[in-house]
Amino acid sequence: MMNWEAKLVKHKGQNRIAVYFEKNAAWIARIKKLEGVRWSATLKAWHLPDTAENRGKFNVEKWAGGQAGFAIISEENKIALGLFIQQLQLKGYSPATVRCYKSEFMQLLTVIKQKPVNTLSHQKLKDYFQWCLAKEKLSENTVHSRLNAVKFYFEQVLHGEKFYWDIPRPKRPLQLPKVISEEKILDGLLKLENLKHKALLFTAYSAGLRVSEVVVLKLTDIDSDRMQIRIEAAKGKKDRMVTLAKATLEVLREYARLYKPTKYLFAGQHEGEPYSSRSAQAIFNTVFKSMNLPANISFHSLRHSYATHLHESGTDIKYIQELLGHNDIRTTLRYTHVSKKQLGKIESPLDKIMRERKKP
Repeated sequence: MMNWEAKLVKHKGQNRIAVYFEKNAAWIARIKKLEGVRWSATLKAWHLPDTAENRGKFNVEKWAGGQAGFAIISEENKIALGLFIQQLQLKGYSPATVRCYKSEFMQLLTVIKQKPVNTLSHQKLKDYFQWCLAKEKLSENTVHSRLNAVKFYFEQVLHGEKFYWDIPRPKRPLQLPKVISEEKILDGLLKLENLKHKALLFTAYSAGLRVSEVVVLKLTDIDSDRMQIRIEAAKGKKDRMVTLAKATLEVLREYARLYKPTKYLFAGQHEGEPYSSRSAQAIFNTVFKSMNLPANISFHSLRHSYATHLHESGTDIKYIQELLGHNDIRTTLRYTHVSKKQLGKIESPLDKIMRERKKP
């Protein structure tokens, strides 16, 4: 296993994650597939945006908050951090959310150094978030995440007043889902020769699953009698039922005869463990990244495409909301903006003018 290291750096005025490893063609090819990655001759390292997702991928909290960052936090604030983590866990937040909130809260603690965090005034906190935007050049999404973490500490740990509504949140950019056409989806799926890989991507797309959902599916979650798949304790700790496609069932049966899975539908390298999300992402990248598709597509684009294709075929938006497990219908309504169902009926004025001119 190749040695590597990741750490937070400041590069050209931006917060980045630098990844250091020995020169290796396979590793270089893998890291170049990540969104926003760049090579720096100055750093002599590959670097990518400092986001909670990227920190998780490279276990960067070890450097950002575990050793160097933790060392400059005052003893009093270390106690506050412990209470913060304890309250998150007692409220049943997922490990991923705990890691994200911990990382964001520690950024505040490292900035204030010896000043007790529980004494920060409302105005001081507003000044801090303004600094995050103006000086640190953090993205709107990162600031939202950091604000949520700090809000949790003051409201849920200190049981303070809910005065955070007065702290204006930066407006998030409206980003439409990245969608792959039905034809390209099918081309990609049929290109897969490895039966396990094919079964995994068939299942993910045909049921609109998140990568974290498909990799932990158990054999008992597949109900071929009712043609349904049970998604257990998904995002928000909610169970839901989704449709099992006939084509997917055929692939799964062929896969099961060959691989004979026992507990998890898609087993990992070690016995009793599920397939890793990172490996599933790698399968997607291998197949779809070479198909001249829109930039920044990812495994999650299969879910976006599933929802958009359902809408284009006439499925009611409320049913799509239930299949995707969205709490808020507004999240599901994003797919109406990229669906061809209505857009395809709209004629550009240019086409109309050109058609009129061609008339005898």
